[in-house]
Amino acid sequence: MSYKEQIDMTRVPKHVAFIMDGNGRWAQAQGQERSFGHSAGADRMHDIMTCGARLGIKYMTYYAFSTENWSRPEAEVNYLLDLMLKHLEEEIFVKNNIRFTIIGDISRLPEHQQNACRQLMERTKNNDASCMVVAFSYSTRWEMQRAVRLIAEEVQEGKLKPEDITAETIDQHLMTNFMPEPELLVRTGGEERLSNFLLWQSAYTELYFTDTYWPDFDEECLYKAVVDYQHRQRRFGKTGEQVTGKV
Repeated sequence: MSYKEQIDMTRVPKHVAFIMDGNGRWAQAQGQERSFGHSAGADRMHDIMTCGARLGIKYMTYYAFSTENWSRPEAEVNYLLDLMLKHLEEEIFVKNNIRFTIIGDISRLPEHQQNACRQLMERTKNNDASCMVVAFSYSTRWEMQRAVRLIAEEVQEGKLKPEDITAETIDQHLMTNFMPEPELLVRTGGEERLSNFLLWQSAYTELYFTDTYWPDFDEECLYKAVVDYQHRQRRFGKTGEQVTGKV
């Protein structure tokens, strides 16, 4: 039985996040430049996006470029910026009824790329089969600093009392406030860490690590990750007996 056939379609995660690791190593293993791997990885992101939408995953968040990635060689950074713009093709989102949005400090992007992102978000805002969220120039520490500043400004302006600040207050000031927390986070490429990605939002997220490099992470790999997720018991601090009702 294939992994796809094993999926319980009534329990597909609503939000899956991806750390797309291994593009450069995948290319180097084939005697190619790192840019070759990044291009293949961008194509794979579209493949997984359309597959996930068919599966019923409502939100898919892709860690495309971290705030720390700005320290990479300038040539590689420029290539990644151009690659992102190249893959913001409206047709694929319209064809699959997928909404596009971006989270992160896009003020660091060139003006024409900022405009391209905003235009695509506007044109696809009513698409409702699924939502593709690209985390670009993003990290949780940056996001938390931003949220704290926004909350502090509201306190300073008298709109919010310090004693009224709750976890929900923080949630509302994060860039991810429009979607549920990820139920499943997939990291490819063999590393087993979160690398400053959705740390607040992933407090109870199921983590799935695979040695497969991102360009090789195909539909069957996604199905396998979802099956693995469905075999886990999500307890949220409760006992197994409480979750199953067999107390």
